Amino acid sequence: MSARAKAVGKEVVSTDLAPAALGPYSQAIKIDGVLYVSGCLGIFPESMKFAGDSVEEQTDQLMKNMGEILKAAGADYSNVVKTTVLLADIGDFKVMNGIYAEYFKKDPPARSCFAVKDLPLGAKVEVECIAKL
Repeated sequence: MSARAKAVGKEVVSTDLAPAALGPYSQAIKIDGVLYVSGCLGIFPESMKFAGDSVEEQTDQLMKNMGEILKAAGADYSNVVKTTVLLADIGDFKVMNGIYAEYFKKDPPARSCFAVKDLPLGAKVEVECIAKL
């Protein structure tokens, strides 16, 4: 970590229990009591392969990955205040929503959801979040 990052109190959060970043970014950054979790995909950390071809399988796995990153920062789903969901096909909204709801049963966070042209590695869904620590 750079001296500048330390000076502003920026801390990189990472865990081997979630997939490694696919590029020059961190799994998450903690600063001033807030955790910013990068977009998570539905891939297994050990193989970097998708949990399956369906949006259900990918959503469930990405939420597990997100949970591991939250845990590495000392948080859990109840700390999440905002998510952004990206779907390759907006027609998958209802199915994704059903799986997503299993992880946010009480007081769900604010959320935005967008359909996008493409996602990394050909994913069907990606979710990022912000959590208050």
